[in-house]
Amino acid sequence: MKQDTKQAYWDDIADRFGQSGAQDLWRRHSDRINKRLLDAWLPPSSSGSVLKTDLFDEAVSEGLYPFLAQRFTQVRGVDISKRAVLAASNKYPALETYCADLRALPFTEPTFDCVVSNSSLDHFTEASDVDQAMGELFRVIRPGGLLVITMDNLQNPMVWLRNHLPQRLLQKVGLIPYFVGETLTRRGLARGLEQAGFQVTNTTAVVHCPRAVAVARCAKLQRLGDIDRQSRYLERLGRWERLETWPGRYFTGYFVAARARRPG
Repeated sequence: MKQDTKQAYWDDIADRFGQSGAQDLWRRHSDRINKRLLDAWLPPSSSGSVLKTDLFDEAVSEGLYPFLAQRFTQVRGVDISKRAVLAASNKYPALETYCADLRALPFTEPTFDCVVSNSSLDHFTEASDVDQAMGELFRVIRPGGLLVITMDNLQNPMVWLRNHLPQRLLQKVGLIPYFVGETLTRRGLARGLEQAGFQVTNTTAVVHCPRAVAVARCAKLQRLGDIDRQSRYLERLGRWERLETWPGRYFTGYFVAARARRPG
């Protein structure tokens, strides 16, 4: 797929999700989990600059910008979609945004004290693209800086099965909302980060609820408009995250997460 075609595709996705708001309730749950992970893995009093590696969440929901803006003095974000960049910058004028490919970031030197990459690198068609993007993340992080990254978890049987079935069929029946690409297991993610030059300090798995069922249930509750039922359901979804302490968490978690540091 050519670069301009990829950009047009993700522009369409950003428009469709931004206009429909069909996953607003689910994205509230997703944002909560991501914030909890960052709260656990970032220093208590962070400062300096942070880069977020896509702006889809900020374009179609609250996203992580408000959380990151409380922890860092400068927040920047990149996305391959011009529409996502525009929507995010309109919502958050203080957010510095760039339309860019993660395999060729528009920064000439180590710039960031932290990079947050939540499910950005799992939309490439080739494993070599993932490696290249990891190398770019390493390049733009200052020595001693942190990376917090999540990707679809290939150890989860549902993710493994999804990646071995025709994507057009899965999108047609509504099991995936957009293109999903190459991804990794916990060991694969750690190995890829280490090969890029990082020191991996922590790994875990997050989003332990049955995701397809939960997304559909959230959409139904959203259509019904019952705020109390929505709140109760979000509370129930949050209880699934107790499985993060379970020995089998890498089989139940939909995303694998890693915290890594650039030596120096």
